[in-house]
Amino acid sequence: MITYNDTDLILAPCAGYTDAGMRTLCTRYGAGLCFTEMVSAKGLLYNNANTEALLTLSPEEKNTGVQLFGSEPDILAAAIQDERLKKFPVIDINMGCPVPKIVTNGEGSALMKDPDRIFRIVKAAKEAAGDRLLTVKMRAGFYSGYENAPECAAASEEAGADMVTVHGRTRDMYYSGKVDYGIIGKVKQAVKIPVCGNGDVIDRESYLKMKETTGVDYVSIARGAFGRPYVFAAIRGEEYDFNVKQAILEHISLLSFLPERTVANCMKKQIAFYIKGRRGHKEIKEAVFRASDMKELISVIDLIDF
Repeated sequence: MITYNDTDLILAPCAGYTDAGMRTLCTRYGAGLCFTEMVSAKGLLYNNANTEALLTLSPEEKNTGVQLFGSEPDILAAAIQDERLKKFPVIDINMGCPVPKIVTNGEGSALMKDPDRIFRIVKAAKEAAGDRLLTVKMRAGFYSGYENAPECAAASEEAGADMVTVHGRTRDMYYSGKVDYGIIGKVKQAVKIPVCGNGDVIDRESYLKMKETTGVDYVSIARGAFGRPYVFAAIRGEEYDFNVKQAILEHISLLSFLPERTVANCMKKQIAFYIKGRRGHKEIKEAVFRASDMKELISVIDLIDF
């Protein structure tokens, strides 16, 4: 069983967004499993200053996995054995990030060009994970027209992965175009381990389309949860209360372990999503991004009346 709370819904790892505040709010609204932002395996081993914050959990987080990125089996295995990762019941290997600085290092979605390397990475990672679950998140393929996710998923399964997540876009699509449900369905048919579908799930209708079209066991939500932690309750058909201002202030309080300046900078992009489409959101967004410190940011938030 991958998730908690008797649900098949997962908050996908999203760099710059799935911090402790977002994860906690999504958990409250019914996410069965949440993932940290992606963490560099090398950064972990070399004690990078930013890594510790990425690994910090709120007291409410009982169902959070950590996502690692890297391209060397021995480095990833060593990172997984780091004492700081023992608190995470699930380890996810990033094989889907399309960002150039990650790809040019042979990491993220670049790994999909070499299924043999995927096998070696997953095998080493699973051995290091021990009793913890080891999952892999990938894209449809690296190139449009060469969607080899089924092959990469099969290599992951053979090496010991407990689940694969497939974002139905190729690396060169980034986040544009339509999700390819067909390739996700082919991955489901290619392996016996659980498969999680990812991409363009924003409500119950799109969730059902993902499930019914592909046959996946789990569904992960990424951008559909930005500023909308309640999306999990909505998909589950549960009643919920949500106040934008209250959610923003709670999100801020959950990041209290960070320096105020860091929190202010992190929250600006989060707030942009919380207020998106609301009355006066353009003016509020402009004021938010002009704020130079937390005091100014809070003064803007106080003006929100929705």
